[in-house]
This record gives sequence, C-alpha cells and structure tokens, in this order.
Amino acid sequence: MENFYKLSAVEIKEKISKGEIKSEDVVKEIFERIEKIDGKIGSFVHLRKEKALKEARRVDEKVKNGEKLGTLAGIPVTIKDNMVSEGDVTTSCSKILEGYTGIYDATAVKKLKEADAVIIGITNMDEFAMGSTTKTSCYKKTKNPWDTERVPGGSSGGAVASIAAQEAFISLGSDTGGSIRQPASFCGVVGLKPTYGRVSRYGLMAFASSLDQIGPVAKNVADIALCMNVIAGEDDYDATVSKKEVPDYTEFLGKDIKGMKIGVPKEYFIDGIKEDVKKVMDESLEKFRELGAEIVEISLPHTKYAVPTYYVLAPAEASSNLARFDGVRYGYRSKDIKNIDDLYINSRTEGFGDEVKRRIMIGTYVLSAGFYDAYFKKAQKVRKLIKDDFDKAFENVDIIFTPVSPSTAFKLDDVKTPIELYLEDIFTISANLAGIPGISIPAGLAEGLPVGIQLLGKPFCEGELIQAGNAFEKIRGEWKLPVID
Repeated sequence: MENFYKLSAVEIKEKISKGEIKSEDVVKEIFERIEKIDGKIGSFVHLRKEKALKEARRVDEKVKNGEKLGTLAGIPVTIKDNMVSEGDVTTSCSKILEGYTGIYDATAVKKLKEADAVIIGITNMDEFAMGSTTKTSCYKKTKNPWDTERVPGGSSGGAVASIAAQEAFISLGSDTGGSIRQPASFCGVVGLKPTYGRVSRYGLMAFASSLDQIGPVAKNVADIALCMNVIAGEDDYDATVSKKEVPDYTEFLGKDIKGMKIGVPKEYFIDGIKEDVKKVMDESLEKFRELGAEIVEISLPHTKYAVPTYYVLAPAEASSNLARFDGVRYGYRSKDIKNIDDLYINSRTEGFGDEVKRRIMIGTYVLSAGFYDAYFKKAQKVRKLIKDDFDKAFENVDIIFTPVSPSTAFKLDDVKTPIELYLEDIFTISANLAGIPGISIPAGLAEGLPVGIQLLGKPFCEGELIQAGNAFEKIRGEWKLPVID
C-alpha cells in the first residue's frame, strides 16, 4: 500500500496531473481503506465503487493524452446524503425516502463531476439534516474517529468523519445551523460554511431554505480553497445564488495577516465553556497576535436570542418543506391504509423519525393562524437585529473569532434532552441567521480530543477567512489526524 490517503487533496492533484501516480490506484487504495476501517466509523451509507473506478480511469486517460484536467482531477471526494446525484440512492438518511434514486445532479455535485473529481460515496447524516450527533440517521450511528465511543457531531457527521478517518480528501456537507462547523471541530478537520447564496442549493434536499448552505470539508484550508473554486458561483437553477464574481480562493493562501483586525465578541465567551476549550481559545488568540493581527473586543448584543430565534424559523421552514413527503408521489408509503387520511397520516408517522416529527410539529405550531405574529413574525424581526449586530461589528473589524462549540465531542450514550442538544449550536447558529461565512479550523486538543476555532467573515469574504485560517495553520504547526487501523 502506498499510503496515498495521508496526502492532501492539493498534493494528490499535483501528483496525478504530473503523471507521478494514477487516480485509479488512489481510488483503489481508498476503497481498501474503507473496507478495512469504515465498520468502526460508519461514515458511508452508499458507495460508488464501480462508477468511481470508471471516473478515475477517465482522468488517467486524460493525463495520458495530455488533455486539459479539471480543478479536482482524480481526487476522491464524498457527498452528504441530501445532495441529489443522478443514478445514486439519495435519501437524507430517512425512511420516508428509502430507495429514492436521483434523476439529476445537484449543481454542486455536477460541478464536482465537471471538475473531474471522483465521487466515491454518499455519507451518513442526521435525518433531513436535523441534529448535531448523526444519531438520528435511519441507517446507523457514525462514530468519531478520535474516539469511537463519541459522536462525530452533526448533521454532517458522516462527511466530516470520512475526512478525519482519511477515507476521502474532500467532502461536501450542508450547514443550516452549524452542521459543517460543529462536526469539523469535534473531528479535528476544516469545515467552511460559505455566505448564503455563494454556492447553489439546487438539488440539496431542503431543511430550512433561508438557512441551508452547501460547503466543503477537508484536511486543511488549502484544500477548502481548491474546492470552493469549483462549487462557488451563480446558477440559473437557483434564484438565491449571487451573481457576484467568484475570486480565485487559492490566491488568498500564503498571505500574511499583519494589521488584520480580529473581533472577539464578549457574548461568545460565556460561563458554559469548558475550561480546557477556553484555554485553546486563549492560546489561539495569542497566535493571531504573533501573526501581527490586532485583537479587538466587540459586542454582538442579540447573540442570546439566536438559539430561540433559530428554533422558531428553522422548524417553520422545515414544516413547509417536508410537507411534500406525503406517501403519494415518491418514497415510503404505509401498507396500513383504508382511506386518503390514513395514507397521509400513517405514511408520515411511520416514515419520519422522532426529531423530524418534533420539528415539524414546532414549525406547524408557530406558523398557525393564532401564533404566526407572536412567534414567526417576531423571530424574523430578531433575525434582522442579529444581522445588524454583525454589520455594525464589521464596520470596525475584518473578521470575528469565536469558539465553535462550548465542549468537545460527547459520548454516544450520553442522554441529552432536545434542548441540551439544541444548545450545542449556540456559537454557530448566528452565522446562518445573518447569512455570513464561517470556518472551523482545528486549533488544539482538550483531554485528547480536538477543539476548533471559528472565524466569521463579511458576506462573500470567504477569501479573508481562508487567508487568516491558512496563516493560523502555519503558526499552529502540523496537525495529525488519528491513527485508525
């Protein structure tokens, strides 16, 4: 075995393009690794072995013939189970969509294929992206590669675990309230939530349409920049995508951050943060000072309302979006039916999991005639106040520094109430409500478990986050992923 899996996406791309290695050999090794270790981790729900090998051979043929190669030529990537891929089973890890096969490619998936990436498999997730543990999947529980008795985070737990376990080089996740950044922190990899409208959502199975955003997960910031060059940009199929020009994100790599103003919001450093997590935050801020950045204390006064605001708006949108799964057109249909009411009620009762039902009921309640003004309308007003806080802060700072999560990954068998689980997203939700970009970067260990820092940026300023994150990686030093045999 060549141990290709230890390399970065940038390194793999360079070696393939120079003809030093073959994509087919890399893909074969990755599948051998998946067969060997994924039983312990559970990153995948579907594999595309034959299709992937065919795609890899096509790349090798291009190299041999001197043809132009795509940006991700020959690189094994994974996609979350809520992005439609033509001819592949796509279920959002739900029983209600069991057996559904994509009849087209989501725009982000299409762009990966056009960039000559090799999609090796579909990753596990919380059902319909609702959760922060990857325990609500209808298939299995994904485990944290650093400690298989702990959660990987969620809802993109399978996508993130596939990178942390070195079963792929880049993965696409989705982030509605922290679903890329929180698991990235728990699993010690890099995860980016782009600005709302930077990456097309066409073909992404909707949870909360005004909050959902597709983003990349990778071993390092350079690989994130490489992927963003492919997936970012306008799309005729998604009216919410910005037509704003996409920069070359790799040009932000290697730039110093001397003089960059980094805001530290006092509302994010609360009593609930574990002491060893806070220690990593303090040490990371000191590293930014060493890099020449100016650290500025700021205030985001409406932060305390972010979680309740999110858990009014997101379930409301979910209630509307998931109404389409009725047992009539596609997906699961109950066998125990006598009339049309039975068809709807029994199919949805049997097809949806507990967390999805909980959010549908909350959403239906807050949208009902008697409560719309009291809850949904008021939450929209608070959302505007949260966005205004960020706009005001960014008048004085370039980026904002916060923790990703108040703790490290918790045990799989820890019994947490829904409210306790919702509070796991306390530091990530605001970015989705405001529509701004955020990145999680591994910064250190607390009791042997990874801790990530979160950098938040102005709308469409992912480049600055890549610049600051890349500079931080260099001063942080080499980051080693867990050894899994």
